[in-house]
Amino acid sequence: MKTIFLSICLLFCISSVSAQKIFAVDRDYKADVKVFVADRDYKADLLVHKVSADNKANGNEGRWFFTERDYQADTKVFFTDRDYQADLIIFFVDVEYKAQWRKKSKIYLMQ
Repeated sequence: MKTIFLSICLLFCISSVSAQKIFAVDRDYKADVKVFVADRDYKADLLVHKVSADNKANGNEGRWFFTERDYQADTKVFFTDRDYQADLIIFFVDVEYKAQWRKKSKIYLMQ
């Protein structure tokens, strides 16, 4: 009985972790979210760190793994040329611990 309960709890915990697997599309109408890359971190809604493996991109905390195919991704993004065209403004950081939401009101865009 204990093992069944632990198995169910483990399964629930694993399924509740949402990875940020991203695919960059070539047209804005194909995207779930339109993104602009800012030149300074203080202008961004989200500080993003690119990770090298999809298992490192856990939660909705700005750790993104870019997939090779659109069907592998949780979210499809289109990178805009202007900030006013974007739903979300990001800034790429060089270390993982700096990845975070700066404007929590936009967190729903990546869920």
